[in-house]
Amino acid sequence: MKIAGFDIGGANTDLAIVDFDENGEIKNIECTFEYLPMWSNKEDLGNTLFKLIQKIDDIDSIDGIGISMTAELVDAYETKKDGVLDIAEKSKREFNKKSSKNIPIAFIGTNNVFSLEELKNNPLEIAAANWIATAQIAAKINPNCIFIDTGSTTTDIIPVKNGKECVKGRSDFERLGFKELVYTGTLRTNLASFLNKISFNDIEYNVASELFAITADIYNVLEKISLDDYVCDTCDGAGKSKEESARRISRVLCADLDILSFNDIVEISNDIHKKQVDQIAESLKEVVEREKLELVVTTGLGKDILATEAAKKLNLDVKSMGKILTDDECVVAPAIGTALMINDYLNKV
Repeated sequence: MKIAGFDIGGANTDLAIVDFDENGEIKNIECTFEYLPMWSNKEDLGNTLFKLIQKIDDIDSIDGIGISMTAELVDAYETKKDGVLDIAEKSKREFNKKSSKNIPIAFIGTNNVFSLEELKNNPLEIAAANWIATAQIAAKINPNCIFIDTGSTTTDIIPVKNGKECVKGRSDFERLGFKELVYTGTLRTNLASFLNKISFNDIEYNVASELFAITADIYNVLEKISLDDYVCDTCDGAGKSKEESARRISRVLCADLDILSFNDIVEISNDIHKKQVDQIAESLKEVVEREKLELVVTTGLGKDILATEAAKKLNLDVKSMGKILTDDECVVAPAIGTALMINDYLNKV
């Protein structure tokens, strides 16, 4: 049985097609993703979903489709309820139109798996529930842990006990309050959102609170990501070379590359990297102390760049989800988890 698991984010839409044998064991996983800024291009969602499947397999080879989402938060929607309903309807319509068979489609919620009709009665249950899907993968590594999923935009900090997530907050609003969500990521985070000062040449500089540069520029300059990883748009619409990233970073200090050298930018970027690690570690510390858990399982694009560094800063034991998934699969872990949940769901109905 082949299950397509989608994780529809505000910026990236991820797909994992998981092939299960007759005993429900995984035979193969294939994954891909596409940058789709839902705040400006939400009408392209249906076509993007279909294209992603076609990159890997024929639509009619798919036996079930699962969808988790976080894109309902984009400001193209007036409310999260509007976003959930629009994304769900677009998804269902696209697959009904493109497939010659009636492929079952279900949606991951914070407390259950929902059909489209059930979703209409509980739309907010579906909002930002992708961490539920990832929790079950982390539990396969250790049933008692905190998993940290650092993606392009956000960092989830999810406690797992006895093989099941045990968060204090269910919605993003609640999880921000309980420090189980940190709105910081590997690519799209505005540097000014977490920087008050930058240390350079023994001076603490104030920063310019403008959208001059993002974390992708920092990790591009520091060679912690590849150009293939830098999938989001640049702040100034220019290119993604290291020099162009360095120029954008210089502007955070109201400078340019006539004032600061590339080596200066590398030094500044290392300081910024440490501050972003501190930002994640601060919330992780609160969850660790509350839940009395000392093992961290990391995944996502930023698992080594940020999540692992934050855990090490707190002297915690760290395991990578890379122990059971490839690095590419770790980037789309919520999509894989979604496929696993939908496979279980379809076997029960």
